[in-house]
Amino acid sequence: MRCPWPGNDPLYIRYHDREWAVPRHDDRGLFEFLVLESFQAGLSWITVLRKRPAFRAAMDAFDPEKIARYDESAIVRLMKNPGLIRNRRKLEAAVQNARALLAVRERFDTFNAYIWRFVDGRPVVNHWRRPEQVPAQTDASRDMSRDLKRRGFTFVGPTICYAYMQAVGMVNDHLVDCFRHREVIS
Repeated sequence: MRCPWPGNDPLYIRYHDREWAVPRHDDRGLFEFLVLESFQAGLSWITVLRKRPAFRAAMDAFDPEKIARYDESAIVRLMKNPGLIRNRRKLEAAVQNARALLAVRERFDTFNAYIWRFVDGRPVVNHWRRPEQVPAQTDASRDMSRDLKRRGFTFVGPTICYAYMQAVGMVNDHLVDCFRHREVIS
């Protein structure tokens, strides 16, 4: 059995089966999901997932050092790209968040070391039986949101932070009957 949320969409199923809730510890991958989750605000995740290859191509494969140097001309270029979600505020947030990530690295050595502190360095494994039991936010996501904002990140509300935690494997919210629940723990 699989969690019901991917439905029958092959891209969504592949994402569920291979990536969602798998612990990530590489700074670039962690940054990619932070950017993508911020673009998801107000949209469906499948919309973002379908545009992910275009984002990777247009945004230097989510290299935070390169994105932190983007200027107004880069934002204009991205706004003209029909493969992206062309929301100026979210594009500017990606640049701001890259800069904030670099500042976090100066203090914590890696973004990974910083972000995983919110779950004491190991995934939270939940045991939900029904989709409606899965929360939209938690105390940890609220703490993360507050701290990220304090450090200059934007588009990082507690609901976005919780979706981020799920995506990068800080939280395992696969339903207990889903075959991935046990696989992700192993």
